[in-house]
Amino acid sequence: MTDARAAVLGRIRAALGPAAPAAVTVPRDYDRRPLTGAADVDQFAETVADYRARVHRVGPDGLAATIAALIGTGTAVIPADLPPDWVTGVRTVVDKPALGVDVLDGLDAVVTGCAIGIGATGTIVLDAGVAQGRRALTLIPDHHVCVIRTDQIVDTVPQAFAVLDPTRPLTFISGPSATSDIELQRVEGVHGPRTLDVVIVSKNGPHD
Repeated sequence: MTDARAAVLGRIRAALGPAAPAAVTVPRDYDRRPLTGAADVDQFAETVADYRARVHRVGPDGLAATIAALIGTGTAVIPADLPPDWVTGVRTVVDKPALGVDVLDGLDAVVTGCAIGIGATGTIVLDAGVAQGRRALTLIPDHHVCVIRTDQIVDTVPQAFAVLDPTRPLTFISGPSATSDIELQRVEGVHGPRTLDVVIVSKNGPHD
C-alpha cells in the first residue's frame, strides 16, 4: 500500500470512529399495486414525447399508412414474425437468417412491436418476443419505429415488472439513444437509434 493511500484510509477510519456505522433504512413504500383497469395512455404519450421520441396515435386502420409515411422511400428491417399488414407498401428486409452488422447498418430503419410500455417513465420494454426480433435489430439501424397497443401500457415500473419475465433478454428504451458531454451538450445516436417513432395503436381509434 502506498503512503498516500494509507494516509487517506487512515483519515477515513479516524473520521468514522471505532463504532460500526448505523444501519440505514431504505424506504420501500413505493406503489406496488397491480394495474386495475386501463392505463393512462395520455401520460405514456406525454412522457415518451418528453424524451424527444415522436409519438403517433392511430387506430388499427391507420397503422400501415403511418408506418409507410415514417419509412418513406427507405428500406426497413423487420423480425420474421412481424404482422405483414403493419408494413404494407414498405420496402422491407426480413431478419431471417440473421443479417450481419454491416447489412443492418446500411438499412434505413427497423420496425418492431414491444412487450410493454410504462407511463410514469415513458419507457418501452422489449423482451425478444413476438414481433420484436433480436436485440441487434433495435440497436444498429438509425431509425426505430416501435408499435405498441394501448393494452400493453401500464402506469408504473412495479406494474411492469409484475408482467415481465426476468429470464428473458429485456431492453428498456426511453427515447432515442442519447448522451451528454461534460458541458451537457446532448448528442443523439451514440449507442442506438438517433430517431425513435412510437406508434400507439388504440382499439377503436387514435384517442380511445
